[in-house]
Amino acid sequence: MTTSLPLQDRSILETARRQVLDQGEGLAEEQLLDVLRLPDDALPDILELAHQVRLRHCGEEVEVEGIISIKTGGCPEDCHFCSQSGVFDSPVRGVWLDVPELVKAAKETAAAGATEFCIVAAVRGPDIKLMNQVKFAIDRIRQEVDINIACSLGMLTRRQVDQLASWGVHRYNHNLETARSYFPRVVTTHTYEERLETCAMVKDAGMELCCGALIGMGESLEQRAELAAQLAALEPHEVPLNFLNPRPGTPLQDQPIMKGKDALRAIAAFRLAMPRTVLRYAGGRELALGDLGTRDGLLGGINAVIVGNYLTTLGRPATADLNLLVDLNMPIKELQKTL
Repeated sequence: MTTSLPLQDRSILETARRQVLDQGEGLAEEQLLDVLRLPDDALPDILELAHQVRLRHCGEEVEVEGIISIKTGGCPEDCHFCSQSGVFDSPVRGVWLDVPELVKAAKETAAAGATEFCIVAAVRGPDIKLMNQVKFAIDRIRQEVDINIACSLGMLTRRQVDQLASWGVHRYNHNLETARSYFPRVVTTHTYEERLETCAMVKDAGMELCCGALIGMGESLEQRAELAAQLAALEPHEVPLNFLNPRPGTPLQDQPIMKGKDALRAIAAFRLAMPRTVLRYAGGRELALGDLGTRDGLLGGINAVIVGNYLTTLGRPATADLNLLVDLNMPIKELQKTL
């Protein structure tokens, strides 16, 4: 620990070390706020502690995933950060992928070293047509590719949750995105409680829950700490961390890109909130962090990455992330059939 830090800052870090690293107990909301308020001089110590926590409680393996959208654009919800919303004047237009394209994408994802392939749809929730197409796609992918399949299809009914579980869906993604107190500022067409209901049903059905965050939307540090604590209370298997990439035509198009040091502090804080959770690099890291910051985050609590492009924005080339993992001597998690 940097000895030049003020005594109070050193005390915050030492408490976190004992509680999270030694005892395996995540920090509470007020403690997370203390971490997020630490000065830039303390950032190397915060990242180092988060990295040690990741190694001790998650191991050294990194999970690699690819994602593809089966239906892009035209969503009826008004999530203010999302260019796929049909409510806003966004350049993204509705497009459906056919099953052969999905199978091709799954093969390419597996060839890039990924063990997880996520099928995503921009919808409030799936209708019968979409569920049937997803079922067909899952069957075809399983015939040709050895890869775990995840889905992100919006809010679900109990019957739909049970169907996905019976089809062998490994993991379901449904993000909280932001803190409960900030949620009405960014979404008005559905509630926080509706998102929580889907998350609870997914866990009850035995699927792994992937529930993520989108930070840098104008929320306060207090709300960032609130979100980390609320995610920790859900006990998801995985938390994708997204950083706002302001999209043209959305209400957040003029929101400044998050500063790299603030993004790294958030990464460490989320790791200290959830010592055993898969913490995944997701959208926007290319802008908020760049190459050097991406490296720092992998040494600051991150233990999973989405490789390639995202749903409507470009990501880093898969080879860049995979080469970085080799440089850092971080082994890629091998495929495990858990269902």
